[in-house]
Amino acid sequence: MSQAASLSSKAAAQALQVKRQRAGTTEAPWVRRVLIGVAMAFMALFLVLPLTAVFTEALSKGLDAYLEALREPDALSAIKLTLITAIICVPLNLVFGICAAWAIAKYEFRGKAFLITLVDLPFSISPVVAGLMYVLVFGAHGWLGPWLDAHNIKIVFAVPGIVLATIFVTFPFIARELIPLMQAQGTDEEQAAIVLGATGFQTFWRVTLPNIKWGLIYGVILCNARAMGEFGAVSVVSGHIRGQTNTMPLHVEILYNEYQSVAAFAVASLLALLALVTLVLKSFVEWRSESDKKAAANLPPEPPRKDDE
Repeated sequence: MSQAASLSSKAAAQALQVKRQRAGTTEAPWVRRVLIGVAMAFMALFLVLPLTAVFTEALSKGLDAYLEALREPDALSAIKLTLITAIICVPLNLVFGICAAWAIAKYEFRGKAFLITLVDLPFSISPVVAGLMYVLVFGAHGWLGPWLDAHNIKIVFAVPGIVLATIFVTFPFIARELIPLMQAQGTDEEQAAIVLGATGFQTFWRVTLPNIKWGLIYGVILCNARAMGEFGAVSVVSGHIRGQTNTMPLHVEILYNEYQSVAAFAVASLLALLALVTLVLKSFVEWRSESDKKAAANLPPEPPRKDDE
């Protein structure tokens, strides 16, 4: 009986050890529960509660007042300008991100570290400073201001300035998502495709792109969310002209400063919905990426061909 009890206790201890290894920790269960509870409380307090407050305040005077605030001409203009800015910025950042990631991950050249530093630059510069840089260059009293004014070209306090400022603050997102992914994959597959006679475009389209597609989509989602929600840089270069150069974040600020809380939170709810949609798409892309990795890892080896036997 004592031997059987000893074996049973050893088996239980081994099972507990395996369970802890799978959990990635050796702490007691109550520690895990406390950590999960703290994380959930933090999320509820700083994320769920503010989002709920935004939608509650936006609908505080009913659905009709909510829809009326969104149908107001200045609101429609702000929504339109925000969409136009994102439609311009995201494809440009997509091209830049792929080119920069390809150059950094696939080639060795002088100045590579400097290029990586430039890609990371918008992460370390305040968006307000970025906006001021464009004012310094393209403003009426800036370096190119007199020439632009002589040719009747408006950059600052116009749509082009908003687009330029948004591009600056968003261009690292796609590149930074693709660079480590391409570096981890190496160049073996591309070199094999070139040896087999593929052109550069065929190599990218049929070899590189399928390997980076989920990281690319993930970067595009984050870039689009930041482009639509950018405030600091756009605030400096826009001039806050109602109905002309106000994006959705700027329109929310103006309405809130004028004590139009329902209208302000109605437009803010659209930005909150954008954040929720971004979160859902992000989770879906991560899930598909993990599913593809597991499927590729579990693929059975190809049967030998008759020519190889």
